[in-house]
This record gives sequence, structure tokens and C-alpha cells, in this order.
Amino acid sequence: MFKRWLQIKRGISSLTIGPRRSGKTTLLKNLFPELPYITLDDLDILDWAKRDPKGLIQSLGESAIIDEIQRHPPLTVAVKYAIDNLGAHFYMTGSSSLGLLDSASETLAGRALFYSLPPMCWGEEKGEPTHSIFNDMLAYPDIKQGYRDLHVVTSYGLFPEIVKEPSTNGKAEILSLYKNSYFTRDLMQLSNIQNIHGLLNIFHNLAISIGSHLEISNFAREAQLSFQTTKKYINSLLQSQLIFELPGYQYGPAKRFIKAKKTYFCDNGIISSFGIQISEGQRLENFVISELEKRRKIGFIKSDQFFYYKSAAGREIDLVFETEGTVYAIEIKASKTPTRRDIRNLREFGKSLNRPHKLFLFYMGEEYLTIDGVRFLPISSIRSGY
Repeated sequence: MFKRWLQIKRGISSLTIGPRRSGKTTLLKNLFPELPYITLDDLDILDWAKRDPKGLIQSLGESAIIDEIQRHPPLTVAVKYAIDNLGAHFYMTGSSSLGLLDSASETLAGRALFYSLPPMCWGEEKGEPTHSIFNDMLAYPDIKQGYRDLHVVTSYGLFPEIVKEPSTNGKAEILSLYKNSYFTRDLMQLSNIQNIHGLLNIFHNLAISIGSHLEISNFAREAQLSFQTTKKYINSLLQSQLIFELPGYQYGPAKRFIKAKKTYFCDNGIISSFGIQISEGQRLENFVISELEKRRKIGFIKSDQFFYYKSAAGREIDLVFETEGTVYAIEIKASKTPTRRDIRNLREFGKSLNRPHKLFLFYMGEEYLTIDGVRFLPISSIRSGY
């Protein structure tokens, strides 16, 4: 299993945010099996937190795991008091940052480290990462094995329970449970969402729009919701980390570039759980970008933010980010035999940059190639890579 980036020192509290079932509780229980554990999913504990937050925190002693703290964000005030006055330290989790990060940022500033835990990376269950995705070349048998696994992971995703389940029927059943509970019911309760049909329409429109710009007015019309309600629903999905956004990359006059954002799901299993039909190109694009975003969140890719690029002339690049003074530009193609036409936008983008850059194309082929300065990477090279 990949070593998580979560290196918590004694005396330092932490707050780990991530979607439900991504492994937050399991991670903390494995790291600190000796600590007391409570969860605000327990209605009795939640009631105690609301009625006597100071008493609840003091009952835990000098250190404990507090799960699902987003159920009652004001509890962080009692946590702050215990840290400041009793020398306590706590390891907290939240499945949604709705109302939580603002509260925690104000009360726990300088007292806690903040982390984000996505679903598992592809190949994580096999052990430690074996290679650098962008710098190393995998042996041919490893490339082939990756492609044998690709259809399953792009269809069912990589939530820990999904990875653990051996049968595809079992994976489908787990995803159905997730859809009816964590992806809808819990989200509606946390976000005070009343219209389940409107929420389902938002999921559907986000999925079929993968790779396109997020136009909230169009979503609102198609979902039969008001503009403000649509913004609220999308923000709820963002705060629950079920989806994430890519803003447009700019390096010149702002008027030359598109500012609209693109939206992707944190894991392909979410798309499949709703039975939404998307193209193979969209499925691969969401998979590759979400896998790289997972690695960014846990610190393997040292970048503060991912972007996409689109020029005024309509030239698009799927993913752009900066790390260690170098711009990385990435295109994703479902083809096994891409042509020079497929790398034209990358080449033009590279020419426009007066700074160090690297150009990559992920494709369904099995060879590592370099054509006109663009490095061709097999999509299966992501498996077990960092």
C-alpha cells in the first residue's frame, strides 16, 4: 500500500477531509489504534456534542480520533479550548467541508494541519509505488498487465471497498449502495437539498459534460432548477469532494483566454453508480485526470493547482500544471495510434511558452515514444506510479 502523506506528530492536531468511504477512518485507526474513537454519525454522540461540547471533548482525554466532525462544526471551538488549555491533540475527519473549513480555519489556525484524502490511487493495493509516471519507462509485461486491469478500474473506480471486492457484480452492488446513501442521501442532509430529482439531474449533466466548460445557466435549464439552486448543488458536490474543478490556465493577457471552469469526478465509480452513459474518451479523460489529481492531493505531484488550457482560437489542452519551475502540458487520447495532428495543440502551446516545459500525451498504445518534443505515455503506466 502507498505510504500516505499523513505524517502526524504528537502534539499537533489534524483535520482530514475526503469523500465518504475514501478510507479516512481506517487510516487514522491504523495509525493510532491505541486512541479513543468517537464518530458524530452516532446520534447519541452528536446530541452530546450539541448539548455539552466541552464535556464531550474533555471526556476524551489528551488525545483521540473524532470522526465526521462536519456533523457539528462548532465542536471545533471546544477542540481549540482543549488544545490551548489542556495540551490536547486530536485527529479529526470530515466527509464534507460545508461550513467546516471556515469554522475550523478560524478556530484551529496554527493548531492543526489540514489534509485531503481522495479514494485509492490505481495500483495502491499492490504496495509501494514502483516508478515515476513522467520520468520512468515500465517493462512491456507491466504495461500489458495495466491494460488488463484498465476496464475494471475505469468502470468501477477505486474506493477501497470496491478495490477489495473481487467480483464485478459485487463492485456494482457496492456502487449502488454508495449512490443511494453517500452520494445522495448524506449529501442532501448535509447541504439541506430538498430536490432529489434536481440533484440527480446535476450528476447526469456533469457526467455528460466531462471535457466541456461548466456553464451553470445551461445546467440549470436542463435540470429544471434555478440558477442559484444549481450553483448551490454544484458547490455541495465540490465541498463533499465528489467532484473537482479545473480553471483555465493563463500566462498572457486575460482577454485571450477562456475563464470558464471544467469539472471532473474524483473517481470514475461515481459516474458508473448512476448508470450514466458517457463516451470512452470522456471515461478515459476523467480517469487520467482524477488519478493525477489524487497524486497531487497526497503530495506526489508538487503543484498547488491543476488547470486546463483553451486559446481564443479554440486550441485546447486537457491538463496543465506547474511544478518545480516547469510547466507540464498533457493531452489524453483514447486512440492506440495517435498522429501528429493529435499533438498539434501541445506543440503550439510549447512554442508560446518562454519558460521550461514538458509535453505529454497519454494514449492507449503500449510504447513509449517521443515525437516533435511530445512524450507519448501509455495510459497503463499510471498504475502503481507516482
